[in-house]
Amino acid sequence: MFNSLSDKLRGTIKTLRGRGRLTEANIADAMREVRIALLEADVALEVAKSFVEQVRVRAVGAEVSGSLQPGQAVIKIVQDELVKLMGDANEGLNLSARPPAVIFVAGLHGAGKTTTVGKLGHFLKTRQKKSVLLVSTDVYRPAASAQLKAIADDIGLNFYPGGQSQKPVDIAMDALRQARKNSIDVVIVDSAGRLHVDEKMMDEARALHQAVQPIETLFVVDSMTGQDAVNSAKAFAQALPLTGVILTKTDGDARGGAVLSIRQATGTPIKFLGTGEGMETLQPFHPERVASRILGMGDVLSLVEEVERKVDKGQAEKLARKITQGKGFDLADFREQMMQMRNMGGIMGLVEKLPGLDKLPQKALAQADDQKTAQIIAMVNSMTPHERKFPAVIRGARKQRIAAGSGTQVQDVNRLLKQFLQMQKMMKRMKKKGAMKGLLDQFHGGAMPGRRF
Repeated sequence: MFNSLSDKLRGTIKTLRGRGRLTEANIADAMREVRIALLEADVALEVAKSFVEQVRVRAVGAEVSGSLQPGQAVIKIVQDELVKLMGDANEGLNLSARPPAVIFVAGLHGAGKTTTVGKLGHFLKTRQKKSVLLVSTDVYRPAASAQLKAIADDIGLNFYPGGQSQKPVDIAMDALRQARKNSIDVVIVDSAGRLHVDEKMMDEARALHQAVQPIETLFVVDSMTGQDAVNSAKAFAQALPLTGVILTKTDGDARGGAVLSIRQATGTPIKFLGTGEGMETLQPFHPERVASRILGMGDVLSLVEEVERKVDKGQAEKLARKITQGKGFDLADFREQMMQMRNMGGIMGLVEKLPGLDKLPQKALAQADDQKTAQIIAMVNSMTPHERKFPAVIRGARKQRIAAGSGTQVQDVNRLLKQFLQMQKMMKRMKKKGAMKGLLDQFHGGAMPGRRF
């Protein structure tokens, strides 16, 4: 996300960073480039104009003119204004209500609303240790209730099956009664979606909202629709007292205009970003972290949180011991590394959170291909346990069998074996030089790699 915008903003800022003194003229030139970059990223016109003006006013003021490094001062201003534009700080869910706390979810067809309801339930169950009940009040789409039930079953959440002949309000009220009876913490009400905003839809949504009296009213919208996302969010904000927005499909949104526009255009905070297809890919929205990523400063805090949440400590400690001993590291361990990486959003998901992304050569970024990770896992899965432990035995017919079993070519298998051999040699050199000394200490006492950032 933000690839094009990030490149252009960093390029513009780089020209300012190299100047010993800034004038109104070169600041004006830079702000013109920033405005163009925002508009090309599909940021709403009024939002782009307001942002550029705020930056310009501060850039020509005393805080820059009196600075020993005016270029750096402008970067700080741009970062501050980006954070302010997106909402200053993360706004979590407010669940301080007598159980069950009700979350009402609205949105248009195609935005991923029902899947997002499942992701939200998974988030509350795994990260906040809440008991959750999901209920679909969409009586118009025959598969809606079945889809939500399948999701609830997959992730171990409670589900209330309303009848197709029931009214949405009746289904929701029955679900609430069941939740109270079973001491459920949170009920998430999935309302009916429509292909477009219409008055009948809004009337039904208002009636349902009035009946369930939710503490949170969330609007789910596809970030890839850009300005349409902002316009539909405005329409829903006028009809319902929205408390937050969830932007879906942000992993496929190269522009990011909706992320930068929605808060200022609607007055409604973004609470979550959907960053993938899996149930665990709903991420709390942190404006300051997103601003840092846009400007190429990375997002180390999110990276550390992900490592602590998703890395298997037992497996990591076992692997660390093999590395420090310089022996025993086999292809099964290599596959485990790849799977841990995939669980944390893949190679690009990690790279995007690292500071200095703008300094990495394009050739290196091109190698950060998550399809190659999937290929590696498939090839190792196609090997026998003996082959994983002793890769030297993999020759001729074995290579052909592994390639056929993993849907790859023999040259891919050759490349994997070569890379693995190089990694083994590197680990042995690191052991001799003592470079791995102290690695295991990071795992004792509950400490995880990344705590020292």
